[in-house]
Amino acid sequence: MASFTRRPASPRQRLRTPLIAAGALVLSVTLAGCGSARAKSTGGARESTGAPGTTQARPGRPAPDSAESVAPVVPARLPGVGPATLAGIPGNARQVVLVTGRGKDSPVSQVALYRRTGAGWEGGATWPAHNALKGWTDDHHAGDLRSPIGVFSLTDAGGLRPDPGTKLPYDRSFGFTIAGTGFEGESLAGSFDYVVAINYNHVPGTSPLDWTRPLGAGKGGGIWLHVDHGGPTHGCVSLAQEHMRELMRTLDPARHPVIVMGDAKSLAR
Repeated sequence: MASFTRRPASPRQRLRTPLIAAGALVLSVTLAGCGSARAKSTGGARESTGAPGTTQARPGRPAPDSAESVAPVVPARLPGVGPATLAGIPGNARQVVLVTGRGKDSPVSQVALYRRTGAGWEGGATWPAHNALKGWTDDHHAGDLRSPIGVFSLTDAGGLRPDPGTKLPYDRSFGFTIAGTGFEGESLAGSFDYVVAINYNHVPGTSPLDWTRPLGAGKGGGIWLHVDHGGPTHGCVSLAQEHMRELMRTLDPARHPVIVMGDAKSLAR
């Protein structure tokens, strides 16, 4: 993504303010991870919404009297996820966003939704995605242009646009304004219309804009799921806007959602 500058914004200090003309607030940034730059929330307050979200998408099933009305085969394990990675998924997690990178050094990946059932993991929607320009790493640092490999909880959302109906706490703020161009010359405008914080070096229960870094600033941060701008990211995972909206409506804190992310070879460990 393009360079822009952000200042810290504590969710406890942000006050709800009326919307103002979009052109009045343009943030210029220097990103270490897509959302890792400091940002100032100039408007909007954190809202813990009770808006109903949709349940996770499920594969279509035949009518009860159909010749194909057989119980679907549900894998006991997440496809492509090896025992070491699987061991990192908390026992109470009932939703998984599985991000599988095309290669260790590739910025192209795929996102698939899964929910845990009594029989195993049931698959839902699958979407194309982007990750960091240089691919993936087990040891992420600020500015390395790689996405961190691992299992991380998903607890907090936000964005420039109104809450799309997520059950996650949602921080609507002008601090999510972004301008400039990405690595391939594409516009970054609208990339942070909707975001979900990935809890890598982020304090759960705080806005995605919170600058607290438990592991230290050198380990990067601000790693988000956000709207795709058509090219690689600094460290985030990006999806088309309609898919981000669907994802945000699907995630349910009562199901303790996590993201499992990395290149295919690493996830298979």
